[in-house]
Amino acid sequence: AIGVPTAETQIITVGHGGAAGTRALNAALKERLNPGPGRFGGFDPGDRVAYSPAPGRTVPGQVTGADADGLRLDCGGAPVVVPREQVAGGALRHGWAMTAHQAVGMRWPAAVVVVPGDAAPGLTRSWVYTAFGRAERHLSVVQGADQALPRAVAEIPAKERTTRLRTLLQLQHTQWETPSA
Repeated sequence: AIGVPTAETQIITVGHGGAAGTRALNAALKERLNPGPGRFGGFDPGDRVAYSPAPGRTVPGQVTGADADGLRLDCGGAPVVVPREQVAGGALRHGWAMTAHQAVGMRWPAAVVVVPGDAAPGLTRSWVYTAFGRAERHLSVVQGADQALPRAVAEIPAKERTTRLRTLLQLQHTQWETPSA
């Protein structure tokens, strides 16, 4: 990204598969930014990774080494050891490129959002907001979805959801106010 070091730039894309998915982008970025044989379960020291210690939770980090205990990471200054079975089980991926879902709650000085043409059917206003909101200072957009992106931005959010919560709270409030006999 313009004026921001590579280490402070995050690539965000729609999904894992396809020519512009995280798998393809991370393979290309590994080759370019930290080439190596992947001697530790496909990873090398210096690789940027996305570690998922639990479903729905992604922690960015960098590989620092490996030993009998597993793969050693630096996750925001905190040392983390990922056991070999978790590495083999898919809890760890290269992390130069992430999905918007994985990037929720995180921000970087710069983000490059990749919107391939095959992503058009799944683009929504909330996805665009999530992806574009990951950049603090600089946002670049690589856009191949033609009119699907502006359509997603202009889309009116879905009708307000209705639940029984309000009714239940009002009922409970009424019961508290009614003096018991």
